[in-house]
This record gives sequence, C-alpha cells and structure tokens, in this order.
Amino acid sequence: MDPRRSVGRRGEEEAARFLGKRGFAILDRNVRSRLGEIDLVAREGQTLVFVEVKTRREEDSPEASVTPQKQRRLGRLAQHYLKWKRLGEVRCRFDVVAVTLDAQERVKAIRHLPGAFDVDPW
Repeated sequence: MDPRRSVGRRGEEEAARFLGKRGFAILDRNVRSRLGEIDLVAREGQTLVFVEVKTRREEDSPEASVTPQKQRRLGRLAQHYLKWKRLGEVRCRFDVVAVTLDAQERVKAIRHLPGAFDVDPW
C-alpha cells in the first residue's frame, strides 16, 4: 500500500475511535462516488456529521488543507449521500478531525473542529 494511504487510513481509524469515545455513532467510512470521498459519516444526537480527516506526521495545520474547493466538493458529496440514503431533510454539520502522528505512526495529537466550515445552501 502507498505510504500516504497507510498514514491516511491510520488517521481515519484513530479519528473514528476518538469520535466514538465522545458519543458519536460512526455510520459509514470512506464513502466513495464519482465526485470523491467522504472520510467518515457520523451521527451526534440528531445531527448527521460529515467528517474530513486530515492526517500528518508533523504538527502543521492539517485543517488548513480543507480548501474552499474541497469544502464545495464535500458539500456536493453530502448532498449525494443524503439522496442515496433517502434521508430527506436532516440537520447536517461538517467537521474536521486533525490527527498528528509521530515517526512510528503513534498518535501525538488529535484535534476535533466541530462545524469547521459551512457550505452554500443546497
């Protein structure tokens, strides 16, 4: 496996574990369509949460790599997901989970940014 994919998968596993311990129900992982991929889909109470996981080996600002273009794509992916699952009108939120790993791929830090960004109204 590509080392970057390995690091990404590790980060997604840690993010799912982190959110699960905080009461989130993980509904789906790595939801793919022709538009791209949603890393995690979770539920917190009555809110459906689309989670972008950014994993790095250094303590930079991984959430900064969720550019406006990426945000728009995630919004379109979320719309597609809602239609696919026939969820209708449901409260949604976009979170970012930033996972920092050390050289041995051990978790150094996890930062959760609830409501990290909004997308244009659908």
